[in-house]
Amino acid sequence: MGDNEILDCVVIGAGPAGLTAAIYLARFKRRFVVIESGGSRAAWIPRSRNHPGFPDGVNGKVLLSRMRRQAETYGAEIRAGRVETLTPLKSGFRIETEGETLRAKTVILATGVIDNAPDIPGLERGVEKGLVRICPICDGYEVQDCSVGVIGREDHCAREAIFIRTWSDDVTFIHVGAEPLPKSLTTDLTKAGVGIVESAVQAVEIKRRKITAFDFGEDKKRSFDVVYSALGVTPRAQLAVQAGAMLDDSGRLVVGDHQETSVPGLYAAGDVVRGLNQISTAEGEGAVAATDVHNRLTRNFA
Repeated sequence: MGDNEILDCVVIGAGPAGLTAAIYLARFKRRFVVIESGGSRAAWIPRSRNHPGFPDGVNGKVLLSRMRRQAETYGAEIRAGRVETLTPLKSGFRIETEGETLRAKTVILATGVIDNAPDIPGLERGVEKGLVRICPICDGYEVQDCSVGVIGREDHCAREAIFIRTWSDDVTFIHVGAEPLPKSLTTDLTKAGVGIVESAVQAVEIKRRKITAFDFGEDKKRSFDVVYSALGVTPRAQLAVQAGAMLDDSGRLVVGDHQETSVPGLYAAGDVVRGLNQISTAEGEGAVAATDVHNRLTRNFA
Protein backbone atom coordinates (compact mmCIF):
# COMPACT_ATOMS: atom_id res chain seq x y z
CA MET A 1 0.00 0.00 0.00
CA GLY A 2 1.35 3.42 -0.94
CA ASP A 3 2.10 6.06 1.66
CA ASN A 4 -0.58 8.41 0.30
CA GLU A 5 -3.21 5.77 -0.35
CA ILE A 6 -6.63 6.28 1.16
CA LEU A 7 -7.70 2.94 2.58
CA ASP A 8 -11.24 1.66 2.61
CA CYS A 9 -10.99 0.93 6.32
CA VAL A 10 -8.71 0.76 9.33
CA VAL A 11 -9.63 -1.75 12.03
CA ILE A 12 -8.31 -0.80 15.46
CA GLY A 13 -7.95 -3.85 17.68
CA ALA A 14 -7.30 -7.53 16.97
CA GLY A 15 -9.51 -9.36 19.43
CA PRO A 16 -12.46 -11.50 18.31
CA ALA A 17 -14.42 -8.49 16.99
CA GLY A 18 -11.51 -6.93 15.09
CA LEU A 19 -10.28 -10.20 13.61
CA THR A 20 -13.78 -11.16 12.47
CA ALA A 21 -14.08 -7.78 10.77
CA ALA A 22 -10.70 -8.42 9.15
CA ILE A 23 -11.79 -11.81 7.81
CA TYR A 24 -14.89 -10.27 6.25
CA LEU A 25 -13.12 -7.21 4.81
CA ALA A 26 -10.40 -9.40 3.32
CA ARG A 27 -12.96 -11.65 1.66
CA PHE A 28 -14.77 -8.52 0.40
CA LYS A 29 -11.41 -7.63 -1.23
CA ARG A 30 -11.23 -4.31 0.56
CA ARG A 31 -8.06 -2.25 1.07
CA PHE A 32 -7.55 -2.09 4.82
CA VAL A 33 -5.15 -2.68 7.68
CA VAL A 34 -5.60 -3.88 11.23
CA ILE A 35 -3.67 -2.11 13.98
CA GLU A 36 -3.29 -4.03 17.20
CA SER A 37 -1.53 -3.36 20.48
CA GLY A 38 -1.47 -6.99 21.62
CA GLY A 39 -3.77 -6.39 24.59
CA SER A 40 -6.83 -8.46 23.70
CA ARG A 41 -8.81 -9.45 26.78
CA ALA A 42 -9.57 -12.80 25.13
CA ALA A 43 -5.92 -13.81 25.53
CA TRP A 44 -6.56 -14.20 29.29
CA ILE A 45 -9.08 -16.99 28.80
CA PRO A 46 -7.61 -20.37 29.88
CA ARG A 47 -10.44 -22.28 28.17
CA SER A 48 -13.76 -21.07 26.80
CA ARG A 49 -16.40 -23.79 26.77
CA ASN A 50 -19.36 -21.78 25.51
CA HIS A 51 -17.94 -20.74 22.14
CA PRO A 52 -19.86 -22.57 19.39
CA GLY A 53 -17.89 -25.20 17.50
CA PHE A 54 -15.53 -26.18 20.32
CA PRO A 55 -17.22 -28.91 22.37
CA ASP A 56 -14.05 -29.46 24.41
CA GLY A 57 -13.41 -25.73 24.82
CA VAL A 58 -10.73 -23.51 23.33
CA ASN A 59 -7.88 -21.52 24.85
CA GLY A 60 -8.18 -17.77 24.23
CA LYS A 61 -4.72 -17.39 22.71
CA VAL A 62 -5.31 -20.38 20.45
CA LEU A 63 -8.61 -18.94 19.22
CA LEU A 64 -7.00 -15.56 18.48
CA SER A 65 -4.12 -17.26 16.66
CA ARG A 66 -6.49 -19.25 14.47
CA MET A 67 -8.60 -16.19 13.67
CA ARG A 68 -5.50 -14.17 12.82
CA ARG A 69 -4.23 -16.92 10.53
CA GLN A 70 -7.63 -17.10 8.83
CA ALA A 71 -7.66 -13.33 8.20
CA GLU A 72 -4.11 -13.37 6.85
CA THR A 73 -4.96 -16.33 4.57
CA TYR A 74 -7.26 -13.96 2.67
CA GLY A 75 -4.75 -11.13 2.56
CA ALA A 76 -5.40 -9.13 5.74
CA GLU A 77 -2.48 -7.01 6.90
CA ILE A 78 -2.15 -6.85 10.69
CA ARG A 79 0.31 -4.33 12.06
CA ALA A 80 1.57 -4.04 15.61
CA GLY A 81 1.13 -0.55 17.01
CA ARG A 82 -0.95 1.79 19.09
CA VAL A 83 -3.24 4.43 17.64
CA GLU A 84 -2.62 7.79 19.29
CA THR A 85 -5.12 10.02 17.50
CA LEU A 86 -8.25 9.49 15.44
CA THR A 87 -9.44 12.56 13.57
CA PRO A 88 -12.57 12.83 11.40
CA LEU A 89 -11.97 14.63 8.10
CA LYS A 90 -14.36 15.97 5.48
CA SER A 91 -14.08 12.61 3.81
CA GLY A 92 -12.89 9.81 6.07
CA PHE A 93 -10.42 9.77 8.93
CA ARG A 94 -6.78 10.39 9.79
CA ILE A 95 -5.31 7.70 12.01
CA GLU A 96 -1.97 8.42 13.66
CA THR A 97 0.15 5.79 15.37
CA GLU A 98 3.58 6.10 16.94
CA GLY A 99 5.25 5.49 13.59
CA GLU A 100 2.85 6.36 10.77
CA THR A 101 -0.17 8.32 9.63
CA LEU A 102 -2.96 6.59 7.72
CA ARG A 103 -5.99 7.86 5.86
CA ALA A 104 -9.14 5.76 5.60
CA LYS A 105 -12.71 6.19 4.43
CA THR A 106 -14.02 4.27 7.45
CA VAL A 107 -12.80 2.98 10.81
CA ILE A 108 -13.93 0.02 12.88
CA LEU A 109 -13.10 0.35 16.58
CA ALA A 110 -12.68 -3.02 18.29
CA THR A 111 -10.71 -1.74 21.24
CA GLY A 112 -12.54 -3.68 23.96
CA VAL A 113 -12.42 -3.02 27.69
CA ILE A 114 -9.96 -3.29 30.56
CA ASP A 115 -11.00 -5.34 33.59
CA ASN A 116 -10.93 -3.51 36.92
CA ALA A 117 -8.89 -6.28 38.48
CA PRO A 118 -8.90 -7.04 42.21
CA ASP A 119 -5.68 -6.57 44.16
CA ILE A 120 -4.78 -10.24 44.34
CA PRO A 121 -1.11 -11.32 44.37
CA GLY A 122 -0.49 -13.77 41.56
CA LEU A 123 -3.70 -12.71 39.78
CA GLU A 124 -2.57 -13.84 36.34
CA ARG A 125 -1.58 -17.28 37.66
CA GLY A 126 -4.91 -17.53 39.42
CA VAL A 127 -6.76 -16.77 36.18
CA GLU A 128 -4.71 -19.37 34.31
CA LYS A 129 -5.61 -22.01 36.90
CA GLY A 130 -9.30 -21.08 36.89
CA LEU A 131 -9.17 -20.00 40.55
CA VAL A 132 -9.92 -16.36 39.73
CA ARG A 133 -12.66 -15.76 37.17
CA ILE A 134 -14.30 -12.77 35.57
CA CYS A 135 -17.31 -13.85 33.54
CA PRO A 136 -19.98 -16.16 35.02
CA ILE A 137 -21.88 -16.15 31.72
CA CYS A 138 -18.79 -17.71 30.14
CA ASP A 139 -17.90 -20.25 32.79
CA GLY A 140 -20.52 -20.34 35.55
CA TYR A 141 -21.35 -23.89 34.46
CA GLU A 142 -17.86 -24.94 35.54
CA VAL A 143 -18.27 -23.80 39.18
CA GLN A 144 -21.05 -26.24 40.02
CA ASP A 145 -20.63 -27.63 43.57
CA CYS A 146 -17.83 -25.14 44.28
CA SER A 147 -17.63 -22.61 47.06
CA VAL A 148 -17.60 -19.25 45.28
CA GLY A 149 -16.59 -15.79 46.47
CA VAL A 150 -17.69 -12.73 44.51
CA ILE A 151 -15.71 -9.52 45.06
CA GLY A 152 -17.61 -6.31 44.36
CA ARG A 153 -18.62 -2.84 45.44
CA GLU A 154 -21.97 -1.92 43.95
CA ASP A 155 -25.51 -3.13 43.32
CA HIS A 156 -24.56 -4.72 40.00
CA CYS A 157 -21.81 -6.74 41.68
CA ALA A 158 -24.24 -8.10 44.25
CA ARG A 159 -26.65 -9.04 41.46
CA GLU A 160 -23.82 -11.03 39.89
CA ALA A 161 -23.45 -13.01 43.12
CA ILE A 162 -27.16 -13.83 42.97
CA PHE A 163 -26.74 -14.81 39.30
CA ILE A 164 -24.00 -17.30 40.21
CA ARG A 165 -26.47 -19.09 42.50
CA THR A 166 -27.71 -20.62 39.22
CA TRP A 167 -24.86 -23.12 39.56
CA SER A 168 -23.63 -23.13 43.16
CA ASP A 169 -25.36 -23.39 46.54
CA ASP A 170 -22.30 -21.92 48.27
CA VAL A 171 -21.88 -18.29 47.16
CA THR A 172 -20.55 -15.42 49.27
CA PHE A 173 -20.59 -11.76 48.29
CA ILE A 174 -17.38 -10.06 49.47
CA HIS A 175 -18.35 -6.41 49.69
CA VAL A 176 -15.31 -4.12 49.40
CA GLY A 177 -17.19 -0.85 48.80
CA ALA A 178 -16.68 2.22 50.94
CA GLU A 179 -20.36 2.49 51.90
CA PRO A 180 -22.41 -0.24 53.63
CA LEU A 181 -24.78 -2.28 51.50
CA PRO A 182 -28.34 -0.93 51.34
CA LYS A 183 -30.72 -2.92 53.50
CA SER A 184 -32.88 -3.83 50.49
CA LEU A 185 -29.88 -5.36 48.73
CA THR A 186 -28.83 -7.25 51.85
CA THR A 187 -32.35 -8.66 51.99
CA ASP A 188 -32.20 -9.74 48.34
CA LEU A 189 -28.85 -11.46 48.86
CA THR A 190 -30.11 -13.27 51.95
CA LYS A 191 -33.29 -14.41 50.21
CA ALA A 192 -31.19 -15.78 47.36
CA GLY A 193 -29.03 -17.77 49.78
CA VAL A 194 -25.91 -15.66 49.23
CA GLY A 195 -23.60 -15.16 52.20
CA ILE A 196 -22.28 -11.65 52.88
CA VAL A 197 -18.89 -10.49 54.11
CA GLU A 198 -18.62 -6.75 54.68
CA SER A 199 -14.99 -6.30 55.54
CA ALA A 200 -11.87 -5.09 53.80
CA VAL A 201 -9.65 -7.84 52.45
CA GLN A 202 -6.36 -7.84 54.34
CA ALA A 203 -4.50 -10.52 52.41
CA VAL A 204 -5.05 -13.15 49.77
CA GLU A 205 -3.26 -16.41 49.13
CA ILE A 206 -3.64 -18.53 46.02
CA LYS A 207 -2.69 -22.12 46.79
CA ARG A 208 -1.96 -24.94 44.41
CA ARG A 209 -5.05 -27.07 44.84
CA LYS A 210 -7.93 -24.83 43.88
CA ILE A 211 -8.06 -22.93 47.15
CA THR A 212 -8.12 -19.15 47.39
CA ALA A 213 -7.75 -17.97 50.98
CA PHE A 214 -8.92 -14.53 52.10
CA ASP A 215 -7.94 -12.82 55.36
CA PHE A 216 -10.53 -10.23 56.43
CA GLY A 217 -8.72 -9.18 59.59
CA GLU A 218 -9.55 -9.90 63.23
CA ASP A 219 -8.62 -13.54 62.67
CA LYS A 220 -11.47 -13.95 60.18
CA LYS A 221 -10.35 -16.13 57.30
CA ARG A 222 -12.33 -17.74 54.51
CA SER A 223 -11.40 -20.10 51.72
CA PHE A 224 -13.12 -20.47 48.37
CA ASP A 225 -12.66 -22.86 45.47
CA VAL A 226 -13.24 -20.02 43.01
CA VAL A 227 -13.36 -16.24 43.29
CA TYR A 228 -15.10 -14.00 40.79
CA SER A 229 -14.11 -10.39 40.29
CA ALA A 230 -17.25 -8.30 39.84
CA LEU A 231 -15.47 -4.96 39.92
CA GLY A 232 -16.53 -4.03 36.41
CA VAL A 233 -14.58 -2.85 33.41
CA THR A 234 -13.29 0.36 31.85
CA PRO A 235 -14.19 0.70 28.14
CA ARG A 236 -11.32 1.64 25.84
CA ALA A 237 -13.32 4.45 24.26
CA GLN A 238 -10.80 7.30 24.33
CA LEU A 239 -10.27 7.34 20.57
CA ALA A 240 -14.00 7.40 19.95
CA VAL A 241 -14.47 10.29 22.35
CA GLN A 242 -11.61 12.08 20.63
CA ALA A 243 -13.46 11.66 17.34
CA GLY A 244 -16.70 12.99 18.86
CA ALA A 245 -18.66 9.74 19.27
CA MET A 246 -21.52 9.46 21.75
CA LEU A 247 -21.22 7.27 24.85
CA ASP A 248 -23.95 5.70 26.97
CA ASP A 249 -24.17 5.98 30.76
CA SER A 250 -21.74 3.08 31.22
CA GLY A 251 -19.07 4.74 29.07
CA ARG A 252 -19.60 2.41 26.12
CA LEU A 253 -20.21 3.48 22.56
CA VAL A 254 -23.72 4.06 21.27
CA VAL A 255 -24.21 2.38 17.89
CA GLY A 256 -27.01 1.79 15.42
CA ASP A 257 -28.30 -1.45 13.95
CA HIS A 258 -25.23 -1.76 11.71
CA GLN A 259 -22.67 -0.88 14.44
CA GLU A 260 -22.12 2.70 13.23
CA THR A 261 -21.47 5.23 15.99
CA SER A 262 -22.83 8.78 16.07
CA VAL A 263 -19.86 9.78 13.88
CA PRO A 264 -20.57 8.84 10.23
CA GLY A 265 -18.17 6.18 8.99
CA LEU A 266 -16.92 5.30 12.46
CA TYR A 267 -18.04 1.83 13.55
CA ALA A 268 -17.56 -0.06 16.80
CA ALA A 269 -17.87 -3.74 17.71
CA GLY A 270 -17.29 -5.95 20.71
CA ASP A 271 -17.01 -5.16 24.41
CA VAL A 272 -16.51 -1.42 23.83
CA VAL A 273 -20.13 -1.33 22.62
CA ARG A 274 -22.30 -3.27 25.06
CA GLY A 275 -22.00 -5.05 28.36
CA LEU A 276 -22.51 -8.74 27.58
CA ASN A 277 -18.75 -9.21 27.04
CA GLN A 278 -19.05 -12.40 25.00
CA ILE A 279 -16.74 -13.58 22.24
CA SER A 280 -19.63 -14.78 20.08
CA THR A 281 -21.49 -11.46 20.20
CA ALA A 282 -18.26 -9.55 19.51
CA GLU A 283 -17.66 -11.70 16.44
CA GLY A 284 -21.21 -11.08 15.21
CA GLU A 285 -20.83 -7.34 15.63
CA GLY A 286 -17.51 -7.39 13.78
CA ALA A 287 -19.20 -9.17 10.88
CA VAL A 288 -22.10 -6.66 10.83
CA ALA A 289 -19.74 -3.67 10.90
CA ALA A 290 -17.49 -5.01 8.13
CA THR A 291 -20.46 -5.83 5.89
CA ASP A 292 -21.91 -2.34 6.31
CA VAL A 293 -18.51 -0.81 5.53
CA HIS A 294 -18.41 -2.81 2.32
CA ASN A 295 -21.95 -1.88 1.33
CA ARG A 296 -21.48 1.86 1.91
CA LEU A 297 -18.34 2.18 -0.19
CA THR A 298 -17.98 2.35 -3.96
CA ARG A 299 -18.08 -1.13 -5.42
CA ASN A 300 -14.66 -2.58 -6.12
CA PHE A 301 -15.54 -4.76 -9.10
CA ALA A 302 -12.59 -6.76 -10.39
